[in-house]
Amino acid sequence: MNKQDLRIVFMGTPDFAVESLRILVENGYNIVGVITMPDKPGGRGMQLQHSPVKKYALEKNLPLLQPEKLKDETFLEALRAWEADLQIVVAFRMLPEVVWDMPRLGTFNLHSSLLPQYRGAAPINWAVINGEKETGVTTFFLTHEIDTGKIILQEKITIGEKDNAGKVHDELMHLGATLVQKTVDLILEDKVDAVAQEQLYSDEGQLKAAPKIFKNTCRIDWTKSVWQVYNHIRGLSPYPAAWTGLLCGDQEPLMVKIYAANYTLSESSHHVGSIHTDNKTYLHVTCPDGYIDVQQLQFPGKRAMTIQEVLNGYKFDKDSYFK
Repeated sequence: MNKQDLRIVFMGTPDFAVESLRILVENGYNIVGVITMPDKPGGRGMQLQHSPVKKYALEKNLPLLQPEKLKDETFLEALRAWEADLQIVVAFRMLPEVVWDMPRLGTFNLHSSLLPQYRGAAPINWAVINGEKETGVTTFFLTHEIDTGKIILQEKITIGEKDNAGKVHDELMHLGATLVQKTVDLILEDKVDAVAQEQLYSDEGQLKAAPKIFKNTCRIDWTKSVWQVYNHIRGLSPYPAAWTGLLCGDQEPLMVKIYAANYTLSESSHHVGSIHTDNKTYLHVTCPDGYIDVQQLQFPGKRAMTIQEVLNGYKFDKDSYFK
């Protein structure tokens, strides 16, 4: 079978998925249908917004489905009508067995970690938060338990000490698209030698998880080491962003987001979270073993600004501190 005869259904929603869909379309693979999330209100006026995958599918005149429920019989009938040989999932949602088991060649997923490590919804963020030196992308066949199916291919990248989650995301987006194409070619050539994830670890306790990130997950704990706080900031930048409470006297606390920082190891007798600044060029925050040098932050209702821009318009009281 050649790539024009292989009938592929692609499932995905965000920009991360678009790159994989694009590489297939531009290289002549037969995409018979695209499935993405229903439109959601957003932006000014809360108008319904198309997902990035939907925008691309419409631009390329690809057949499109946006099911509310993946077990809805109307959706399942429409999916069967596409007669897919293979389904590809990139940053979509958990599929019921009736969907992932439908095509004769199965369904594979692109995951942005080196499985079996970092199973879950936020693998890029957690890899950076945990100070990993490398990560990567994995293609694997879907099965009942999320992110546990047999591995087809993997590719690694190095995480630089100054890389944030956004940079790693973009690198993995492009690397992942290439891996998706390689995986399809292996399937076409009937050369897949998938490996059970259980063969790659001896103890489940060795596995690191990547659970969904909530608001409280993003709060900075200034009692942790400077290395941990630094990784927390870059692991959540640019989205959803690490935050902390700014307290000054009797004023109401402000929720301040920090997008970029450096760190310095040093001894200090100051309380953790205490702020030290010349109110012109720098803002340092005390941790137990040093300080965080804040480079970019955002006040409520304002845009993100460099620390120099912030200090041009806001002066920190000597009793101000982060908590």
